[in-house]
Amino acid sequence: MSSIKLFAGTSHPELAEEIAKNLKVPLSPMEISRFACGEIYAKPTESIRENDVFVVQTASENVNEDLMELFIMLDSMKRSFAGKIHVVMPHFGYARQDRVATPREPISAKLVADLISAAGADHLITMKLHSDQEQGFFDFSVDNVLTEKLFADYFKKKNIKDLVVVSPDAGGAKDAKKFADLVGAELAIIHKSRPGHNKSEVMHVVGDVEDKCCLLYDDMVDTAGSVCNAIEALKAKGAKNEIYLCATHPVFSDPAAERLHKAGFKEVVVANTIPVSEAKQFKGLKVLSVAPLLARVIKNVHEGKSVTEAFNK
Repeated sequence: MSSIKLFAGTSHPELAEEIAKNLKVPLSPMEISRFACGEIYAKPTESIRENDVFVVQTASENVNEDLMELFIMLDSMKRSFAGKIHVVMPHFGYARQDRVATPREPISAKLVADLISAAGADHLITMKLHSDQEQGFFDFSVDNVLTEKLFADYFKKKNIKDLVVVSPDAGGAKDAKKFADLVGAELAIIHKSRPGHNKSEVMHVVGDVEDKCCLLYDDMVDTAGSVCNAIEALKAKGAKNEIYLCATHPVFSDPAAERLHKAGFKEVVVANTIPVSEAKQFKGLKVLSVAPLLARVIKNVHEGKSVTEAFNK
């Protein structure tokens, strides 16, 4: 069997290093630089011919730069006769643009999938896609690694009494129900409606949250507007002040950190699929590492074993 070659882009080197540590393999050397005009240059600095290549590159706050860098890395590896090229992208960029909601809109998630394929990738390992059907956007196999067990193990250790898992919108109810079953909790759903154009959202809580500890569960937090509105709706319905927020991807676009700091969550729990800069950290933020999970997935892929088994360890 060919050896694992693990490469890191510049979007999240800390995660790549942690994955390498868990795999007990060194990060392979990669030359990445910028020309004076801003164009990107990238190439592996040693032979990768017929090797199993894994490229760790997430979509961070510089998503367009991250993607372009990835495309160039993949092209260099394809032209270096890599055996198979696996992209490890914990946060898949443009995932929310997955359908035509109004006339003339692009399906940008499909475009990014096509570009990754055209650049030379044979396989994608990602985490918690915004919608399951996005796996069908790719012309090759996709492993959508779920984070439910990672978060469930964390919250079960807290032994929170009278816990209710809350989906911040109807679209996330299915995932929230799965998570509620894992932690042995009830389910509630925030239903949002607009009374008219240019009028603020009215939030209705479907389910019993009175005198309960609530855990808002979502796939990502961007500007945090919805979850901060949700915490107010839960308090208005008589929920205890002990309200948690759990989300896989900490996008944290401004002013998310400030909003979350002021919102009064007991704890905000996220994964390190995206690096959280020091400027965006705040009291009550807990970041769980996905490196051990991704390392198990990479090992099983390399050895031709079930990826589902890696989820459940």
